[in-house]
Amino acid sequence: MILVIALRPAGRTSTIGHGNVISFVPLSGSIAEGSAGSLLSGGGASINPTFVRHRIEDAEDDPNVKAIIFKVDSPGGVVGASQEMAYLVRDSKKPVIIFAGDMVASGAYYMASQADKIVAKPGSLVGSIGVISMVPDLSGLYNKLGIKMQTIKSGKNKDMFERTLSPEERQKFQTMSDELYRQFIDDVATGRNLDRKKVANLATGEIFAGTKAKKLGLIDEVGGYQTAIDVAAKVAHIEDPVVDEYQPPTIFESLFGSQSESASIFNLVRMQIMGRDLVLLDYVRNMLGVPQYRYYGG
Repeated sequence: MILVIALRPAGRTSTIGHGNVISFVPLSGSIAEGSAGSLLSGGGASINPTFVRHRIEDAEDDPNVKAIIFKVDSPGGVVGASQEMAYLVRDSKKPVIIFAGDMVASGAYYMASQADKIVAKPGSLVGSIGVISMVPDLSGLYNKLGIKMQTIKSGKNKDMFERTLSPEERQKFQTMSDELYRQFIDDVATGRNLDRKKVANLATGEIFAGTKAKKLGLIDEVGGYQTAIDVAAKVAHIEDPVVDEYQPPTIFESLFGSQSESASIFNLVRMQIMGRDLVLLDYVRNMLGVPQYRYYGG
């Protein structure tokens, strides 16, 4: 097989390949609805549904592109965005292959499970099917900052994330978490064509090496870059593929666009103005308590 690699900014119709192009798109970072990582993650990049949708639409609009490879390296993230990207992959008009980087875990695996094929390196970390929520008790932080909350509420559970949960509130939150967990298992079973009971038995939050994940049916092939290209070419029924690698925006484009660097600078400015403790408080109040398909291992 002859392999040709072309570098081209996304969004332009390919003039190469004459019908045997594979679009190769790297996705790295936590899954979030927006385009930027948080201050606490160092302002790093995130994976978001808008970006994934645009890359799929680019491929669908290009008659020369016959398949898409997303190289994914992610611990997962928020539930809604993970599900949206999974359904974008599932509903793509052209074959989608997921090529695992160091980690395809939790929400990232949710997305991968809907692809036509999954390829992982022997040591890629795969799986972590489960739901996690960390509900903060902010009383200590409020005391440190000298903040005394005076709560006026309509709805008895409206302030449940501002204090220690009552037993009733814990049960309500557990019920919601169980429903999201059920959705995860159902979609993985359907996407991977696995028995639901088998998926449920694997859905302990455990993460597996690529070699083990293949034995369990969580991925299709163990291999590297060339294996991913070969699998994509086979699925798309093409020979001598041309790999069209997506080029991320430049730093200049990011600063004046909607990418992670501009948001990182914004977060750093917020930290200088508000102080780190207040930014931490804002992050905790807005992010923790939200159920996530995310792996929190080392």
